[in-house]
Amino acid sequence: MIWLDTLLQGVLLGGLYALFAAGLSLVFGVMRLVNLAHGDLIILAAYLILGVAAVLGVTPVVALLIAAPVMFVVGWLLQMQVFNRVLGDDILPPLLVTFGLSVVIQNALLEGFTANSQKLSLGPIETQSLHLGSVTVGVIPMMTLASAVAVIFLLNQLFYRTSLGRAFRATSDDVVTAQLMGIRPRRIFAMATGIAMVVATLAAFYLGARANFDPSIGPARLLYAFEAVIIGGLGSLWGTLAGGLVIGVAQAFGAAVNPEWQILSGHIAFVIVLLLKPRGFFPRATD
Repeated sequence: MIWLDTLLQGVLLGGLYALFAAGLSLVFGVMRLVNLAHGDLIILAAYLILGVAAVLGVTPVVALLIAAPVMFVVGWLLQMQVFNRVLGDDILPPLLVTFGLSVVIQNALLEGFTANSQKLSLGPIETQSLHLGSVTVGVIPMMTLASAVAVIFLLNQLFYRTSLGRAFRATSDDVVTAQLMGIRPRRIFAMATGIAMVVATLAAFYLGARANFDPSIGPARLLYAFEAVIIGGLGSLWGTLAGGLVIGVAQAFGAAVNPEWQILSGHIAFVIVLLLKPRGFFPRATD
């Protein structure tokens, strides 16, 4: 029974990792951009929610609704003014620019909020739990997993059943042909990054509700997100969810054996999947 509870806790943790990874997967699927600042942008969103809640005197849930469109604009502007300038056949300029952005965000947050840990307070719901037979699960982790599934579902509907999604896919497949059809790739890329930042804001909300955060933890969130994307298969949104669950379950079982093995177990699972399935579980063509 202990192992069943461990499995369930790992799945719930994997939902958070899937939220971390969903925006990263969307951006890569549309423009082949590996955003090394993605983790720090999640932490930036968490501080934005915290700041809005404190300044306006509202709950973190209301602050989330305010922060999400703000982060959409941040993503749009970053893509239009920064990332679009370095996109091309050479992958090095985007990597260098996003790495530099990561450093800037970390130091700006450190200057503005100090290195002290922060947390989003949601009140009594933080300690509430549900009894599912012989196991007990927290309400917040259940909400996190449900949100991850909903986000992946909605992104898939957007990607495959809307005109914007068709523009995403056309631009991803062939930028030149898409331009000939009247699509403006710069704006399409900006829309994708804006949507990714909205997802990142939701991930930041659950991160802040479940654990403490500080300006330095962004790179670790990026690593979990990147591993989830690779495990699931580059460009596959449902694969990203599966990848997050794999990392979460591996970490949960590692922690059950020895708490010091939690993080290591997730990395080992990542390496094993790469050895067995180098392109991930559900690879999407990227040529």
